[in-house]
Order: sequence, then structure tokens, then C-alpha cells
Amino acid sequence: MTHTSDYRKHLESLREKWSSSIVARSEVKAFSGGVLNPGTMANEDSRGTGPESFKIGRRTVYPVESLIDWMAKRASV
Repeated sequence: MTHTSDYRKHLESLREKWSSSIVARSEVKAFSGGVLNPGTMANEDSRGTGPESFKIGRRTVYPVESLIDWMAKRASV
């Protein structure tokens, strides 16, 4: 049985492994261990249900904190 704190601990470890404070949409698959896809994130963003994001040039990026919080809110036990 998985407990809430267990999955949060795993999500928090993503922050420690990532070398930047932002994640490009094109890199969400690598960041999430293959759980998220750039196309899924684009769909979530277009519906207004994605994590906080901003653009650098033409690239959409997510602050690591916002992406982890967004993932945690959607995780199920």
C-alpha cells in the first residue's frame, strides 16, 4: 500500500536530480521519468489545467516547484 507521503517523497526527489530551476516542455518526459509527455502538457496548458508556465522565446517552460506541485495534486494513492 502506498501512502501519500511516499509518492510526495518521490516527486520531491525530482527536484534534487534536475540541474535547473525550470523544465522545458520538451524535457518533461525526461524530468518525470517518462510519466509525462510534451503533447499531454500542451493539451493541459491549452485547457488551462496545466502547471504554471511561461515562455522563453518560443519555448514553454515550467518552474520545477510548480511542476512538482501539479504532479502531486494529480497523483493517486
